[in-house]
Order: sequence, then C-alpha cells, then structure tokens
Amino acid sequence: MDTNWNDSLPIYRQLRDRVVAMILDGSLAEGDSLPSVRNVAAEHQLNPLTVLKGYQELVDEGLVEKRRGLGMFVREGATGKLMTDERAKFLKDEWPKVAETIQRLGLTVDELLKTLAKKDGGKR
Repeated sequence: MDTNWNDSLPIYRQLRDRVVAMILDGSLAEGDSLPSVRNVAAEHQLNPLTVLKGYQELVDEGLVEKRRGLGMFVREGATGKLMTDERAKFLKDEWPKVAETIQRLGLTVDELLKTLAKKDGGKR
C-alpha cells in the first residue's frame, strides 16, 4: 500500500480508496483478509482509529465483513459491486471532464485508440 498521503482528502478516505484499488486490481481477492488495523497503523504511522474508520466505511458499503476474532475480509461479490459502482462514478464525475478535454484538443477516436494500443502493446 502506498504511503504518500495528500491533503485533499482525509487519510481514512484515502485508505479506503487504496483498499478499493487493491480489490479492483486483484491484490485483494474475495475472501482475503485485510491487513490488520494494528499492522497498517504501525506500517504507515497512523492512528489505529484512522485505519479503523477507513475500514468501517468498507464495512458500511458492504464490501468487507468483520469476523469476530479473525479480522476483516473481502466479501463475496465485492469486486462486481465495486466495478459497477466505480464505473458509474467515473462516467458521472470524471468522463465529462475527459470528454471536454478531448473535444477542446480536437482529438479523434483513432488518435486515442492508437495511443491506447501503444500503451498496452497493441493488444487491442
């Protein structure tokens, strides 16, 4: 997990977002345990209550479950739920800005696809 925190969001929210990214990229699979609150707090020099608050957001969203005496685990179906939610969030919040920039710069679909093909080694 990245240790660089920025001032634009509360640390607990950034922590929550990093765990979400780990689930989406497969670093944390459904059924995997999250690193313990104590370990994350010690490793990143955070207050354990800050870590707990970030983890609690994941519980409240139904992505993680607490297992008494065992820790917190990624719930079954969390990846699919996150994909749906994150895609909708991207299309609502980010895509309009991206589309506006594309239009302002006069980029074509072909130019964008060529750039994407270069990035992923021509797999498209």
